[in-house]
Amino acid sequence: MTTAFYWDERCFWHAGGNYALTLPLGGLVQPLAAGGLPENPETKRRLKNLMDVTGLSDALDQRRADHANWEDLARVHPEEFLHRFKDLSDLGGGELGLRTPFLKGGFEIAALSAGLAKAAVLAVWEGRSDNAYALSRPPGHHCLPDWPNGFCLLNNIGIAIGAARAAGHGGRIAVIDWDVHHGNGTEAVFYGRADVLTISLHQERNYPTDTGFIEDRGRDAGLGFNMNIPLPPGAGHASYLEAMERIVLPALDQYQPDMIIIACGYDAGCFDPLARMLATVDTFREMTRQVMDAADRLCGGRLVMVHEGGYSEAYVPFCGHAVLQELARSDIDAPDPMAAIVAARQPSARMDGFVSTLIGEMADILLPLPATP
Repeated sequence: MTTAFYWDERCFWHAGGNYALTLPLGGLVQPLAAGGLPENPETKRRLKNLMDVTGLSDALDQRRADHANWEDLARVHPEEFLHRFKDLSDLGGGELGLRTPFLKGGFEIAALSAGLAKAAVLAVWEGRSDNAYALSRPPGHHCLPDWPNGFCLLNNIGIAIGAARAAGHGGRIAVIDWDVHHGNGTEAVFYGRADVLTISLHQERNYPTDTGFIEDRGRDAGLGFNMNIPLPPGAGHASYLEAMERIVLPALDQYQPDMIIIACGYDAGCFDPLARMLATVDTFREMTRQVMDAADRLCGGRLVMVHEGGYSEAYVPFCGHAVLQELARSDIDAPDPMAAIVAARQPSARMDGFVSTLIGEMADILLPLPATP
């Protein structure tokens, strides 16, 4: 088993403007002691640090990647948008969309982040790795073709899939997004297509507040191949696994993908400042195991994970370590230091039952999928 791990120190150097969480400073909004947006390098860097300390890094095939080139980017993003982004980046930085600030050189760092995802997808398609993880930063799943938002400057997964298609890799791809926020950008890129199944498992009306509804199923050839699974705040470990078992995994079995890509955010974790879910280290571990089993059964194990959100500097590293440990089928563990308190905070059986009813209703709406072309 070879698990490729794509990362680059330069991605940790991406930086933005002056915010307190997601609020621009000024008026009555005071600076935070740490400063800046919650999307900062520390959660990703501390994940890599933890892996280095436990030795898990040595169990991975660590690799670098080239920037995604202009042609790669232009398959997803209009050239007018790319020129504006590049020009503003060269001038010293700024902000093009909603909460997407960047400094000088931000265009190149975003293209590098997309390049990590591209390289991971191509390595698995071409059999150079059994599976792969891209520690991409800035993230990408909120970026629409012509409008960056939610810390996302380019659509990393969309760019990676476009590059794979351009390299001659056809077939069906399933994208599962378990970041706590709706993957509105990835949805927009593939909304009219049947060759990519997009599934977003997210906290209802978190971000964006006006997308991610179960009724949004795709259009034209893509009708039925976009799936939103909005869970109520407070849904915990059991509800996430039930949603996977009753909706996500059956959808994969029906779709029969040739590759599975995970938009791997960790902000559904218990201690995230931008969400109100109660996922645990074991939630991410078990979901990874579920999808790996599906990939082994359906598409020769072809599975790629692309890092998205997650803003608890203390907790994200343990969630990410568990995912990568599973991906590499390694015995090297980093036990959850907060396991006892996280278990004590899980929803009651009554709450789990309520969410189970919602999941059943969503399953009836979303499944079965249309016949694949």
